Amino acid sequence: MLSTFRQAVATHGIPASTLTDNGMVFTTRLSQGKKGASTRNGLETELRRLNVVQKNGRPNHPTTQGKVERFQQTMKKWLRAQPEQPTTIDNLQTLLDAFVTAYNQHRPHRSLPHRATPATVYTTRPKATPNTADRDEDTHDRVRHDKVDKAGKITWRYHGQMYSIGIGRPHTGTRVIVLSQDLDIRIIDAATGELLRELVLDTSKRYQGTGRPPGPTR
Repeated sequence: MLSTFRQAVATHGIPASTLTDNGMVFTTRLSQGKKGASTRNGLETELRRLNVVQKNGRPNHPTTQGKVERFQQTMKKWLRAQPEQPTTIDNLQTLLDAFVTAYNQHRPHRSLPHRATPATVYTTRPKATPNTADRDEDTHDRVRHDKVDKAGKITWRYHGQMYSIGIGRPHTGTRVIVLSQDLDIRIIDAATGELLRELVLDTSKRYQGTGRPPGPTR
C-alpha cells in the first residue's frame, strides 16, 4: 500500500487528506491494545511525514467511502460485460488499465457539470495540499509491557515489520517496560526500574543483538 501511495503522489502530488476504511493496510488504530500492535504502519508514518490528514471511516460503515464503492461496482459490471474474460493476472491488469482510461478520460458523468469526464474536472480545479504553516515536530511515543522470552529477547513492531531485540538469557522471564520515541528504545525491568538495554533500532536488521558473546542457556 505504501508503494502505491507513493506512486500516486509522484503522479498527482501530495494530497491534503486521505479517506479510507479501517483495514490494517491503512491503519492500526483498531488494533491498539493488542500485544505489539500499538504502532503506526508504513502508510500512517508516511502520511504524518508529509503532514497529510488521515481520515478513516466508522467501522462497519462502508457508505463513508461511497464514491469508491460505487466506482468498484461500475468497474465490476464493465469487466463482466467484456467479451473476452481474463484468464491471467496480466490479462486482468490490461483490462483494468483500459477501464480506468475509459472511466476517467472518455466516459461522460451525469453527476458532473456539462457531463464532463473526471479527468477534465480534476485537471481544471485547484488542488488542496497539506497545511504546513503550523506543523509541529511529530514523534511517535510508545509504552509497552512485555516479558523476555526463553531466548532472552522481545519482539518489536515498527512500520509493520517485526524485529527481535536481544536482552540476554539471564533475563528470561523478566517482565519489562519498553519505552520508545521513534527509533530510540529503552527497555526497563518492570520490578526494579533497572535499565536493561538502550538502543536505536537498526531497521536494516531483523535481529538487534546485544553485541555480547552468547551466554550459556539457562
